[in-house]
Amino acid sequence: MMLALAVVLLAGAAFRLVHFMRERGHSDELAYFYDLSERKLFVAPRTLVPPIRGINNDEPDGMRAIVISTSGDSKDKTGQKIAYLEKYAPELKEQFEAMQSGQESRAPSGSRISRGAAQSFIFVRRLNEATWYPVNTMEGEKIMTEWQVPGPDGKTPIVSVP
Repeated sequence: MMLALAVVLLAGAAFRLVHFMRERGHSDELAYFYDLSERKLFVAPRTLVPPIRGINNDEPDGMRAIVISTSGDSKDKTGQKIAYLEKYAPELKEQFEAMQSGQESRAPSGSRISRGAAQSFIFVRRLNEATWYPVNTMEGEKIMTEWQVPGPDGKTPIVSVP
């Protein structure tokens, strides 16, 4: 009887582990993006470098959207909102895409953007504003952190993934 109980508990633990890994693996592959012209959120592979093709045409107006859950539950769609949008300068986007495709070695080493300098080529903005700020500026840092304060219920928002 003890052996049967141990087998049942082990099977239950294995089932939960597989379910957890499958759920986690799926969410790690996707990210939220926001189509500026359609004003709609959509999901695309996380490896895409914004701006990407939006949902309505070939226009590269899809920006990465950092979506937060104000309820503290990432699965609660009613508590989700866009904290900010993110995009990359064409030079950095090209470099990242070359790295992903394995063609980085073909670019001259002097034309590569260093990791430290890359911060000047990543831009953020609030959803309802038009101005983009480099992430290494005071305003850029403010945009990326201002959502991290507890709400009226005392819960700190968390980043949601699809």
